[in-house]
Amino acid sequence: MPSGKDLFAPHISHDTVGAIALDREGNIAAATSTGGTLNKAPGRLGDSSLIGCGCYANNESAAVSTTGWGEAIMKLVLAKWTADRIQAGNLPEWSAQEAMNYLKQRLNGHGGIIVLDPAGHIGIAHNTPRMAWAYKTVHKEEAGVERD
Repeated sequence: MPSGKDLFAPHISHDTVGAIALDREGNIAAATSTGGTLNKAPGRLGDSSLIGCGCYANNESAAVSTTGWGEAIMKLVLAKWTADRIQAGNLPEWSAQEAMNYLKQRLNGHGGIIVLDPAGHIGIAHNTPRMAWAYKTVHKEEAGVERD
């Protein structure tokens, strides 16, 4: 696995696109699409296609989309782990940051996450130098590549 500045070099990685949504009836949804990993083993499945790992949605908890090194995300079933924190009563912003802490502490994993609960609260976190993100509600619109 690459480290340091090479971890985010365009010649070894591709972009993931994640989306989370809440409709007017209170239904939530999540989607994750990956650019893949270069030089992957034949037959390797990434986290994006595995429900609960790179993507998860449940109207009783949260919609979650993750990005990062899939092996670590898959081992932790990170999207479902995060949704479970919200179902237990935690807010998405705390749960997103806690997921990134868990990813780093357990497996020295790197990644990012976006989270939305049924009340419309948003969580965005990453333990990488940057992660492009944006959101839009009926009241607010915001975007960035770094998150405080």
